[in-house]
Amino acid sequence: MRNLIISLIGVLAINAGAAGKIKITVQAGAYDRTDCIVSADVSALNLRGSSVVELFETTGKQKKSVPCQLVTEQGKTPLLYWILDGKTAAGSARTFVAEKVKKKNNGGLMQVEDNQKALILKKGNQNILQYNYAHVEPPAGVDKSYGRSGFIHPAYSPGGNILTTIQPKDHYHHYGIWNPWTRVLYDGKMYDLWNIADKQGTVRAKDIEVTYRGNIFAGYAANLDHYIFTSGEEIVIMNECWKVRAWNVPEGFLWDFESHLYPSTPLPVLLKEYRYAGFGYRATEDWTKENCEMLTSEGKTRQQIDGSTARWIFITGATGTGRSGLLFMGHPGNYNSPEPLRIWDENANGGRGDVFINFAPTKNRDWELKPGERYLLRYRILSYEGEMTKEKADRLWNDFAYPVTVVIDN
Repeated sequence: MRNLIISLIGVLAINAGAAGKIKITVQAGAYDRTDCIVSADVSALNLRGSSVVELFETTGKQKKSVPCQLVTEQGKTPLLYWILDGKTAAGSARTFVAEKVKKKNNGGLMQVEDNQKALILKKGNQNILQYNYAHVEPPAGVDKSYGRSGFIHPAYSPGGNILTTIQPKDHYHHYGIWNPWTRVLYDGKMYDLWNIADKQGTVRAKDIEVTYRGNIFAGYAANLDHYIFTSGEEIVIMNECWKVRAWNVPEGFLWDFESHLYPSTPLPVLLKEYRYAGFGYRATEDWTKENCEMLTSEGKTRQQIDGSTARWIFITGATGTGRSGLLFMGHPGNYNSPEPLRIWDENANGGRGDVFINFAPTKNRDWELKPGERYLLRYRILSYEGEMTKEKADRLWNDFAYPVTVVIDN
């Protein structure tokens, strides 16, 4: 599975020397682009300590400053991020110059707030999503085993509408956006880490590895542990790292979710075939069959979706600002891509038609995770106001699946 572990943006470095300035060419490739994410390896700038990078787009003799964000984690390649603003036609290229400077970084629009229970990703004064790392108890009178940590809620629309729910009365173990596994075979025994009231296992937030703030994105890397309960003891059988980044793009709230899974003992973990497991979403309880619609990349509507495969799926429903929605995109490098979907159709919950969506890579096949290996699942989400179209969803998925090519020269 090592071949599935790929960088966020493909980068090709050519003849780059240790200079104070480098030329960067961004090639659109086979697809039209609009406000897409770009990153470039800027190690050729020979950055040291508190070095800062400025970016300029060059068109003939004109030179325009471009907002950017430098990430220089210890022991890792320094990466410069920016948004390829406006429209860039398929087959075309744009040229940039990155320069090492000494002036201070003055922060940026994209921020992270830590309230000691959760991280809140923000764009200015707008909340995008909240990652809950503290344990959340179930409602009073409900079995304590329904409590957990390590989930996203609320996830907001740009208009401030909350598009997730947690602990609904019909499924107390549903937690906004979360990522457990349902049939886990370990050391010859089966465990369920999704239906946590069965007391076979759970997932718990562990720690926050890093947070990011700047002009281009806000985000975090958070560690979680997957536990099984056996013979009166708890055993961690998998470690997981969530890498979540929200991007400063003009159309809605765009954010990436990566799940990195690592078996944590000398034994393999077999994720068995089952109808639901993995990346799940429980929508606001305001959405029912009466006021929301779904569509997939294959043109399937709600009553047709369950069990089908898709590159993307969107849900749009009535909110306080009119209509809002979420577009979920799966990466082609994910296991069993295009992934099978598990959704609730319009007959769910006694005919209410509440919304549950799940990318379920093990819906129709097992997945063996071997010790010493890392396994990656990647999703991109757009939260939007108004309506989504197939054409727009395809464009956004192409940016995610087939990013621009970056060529560096000195």
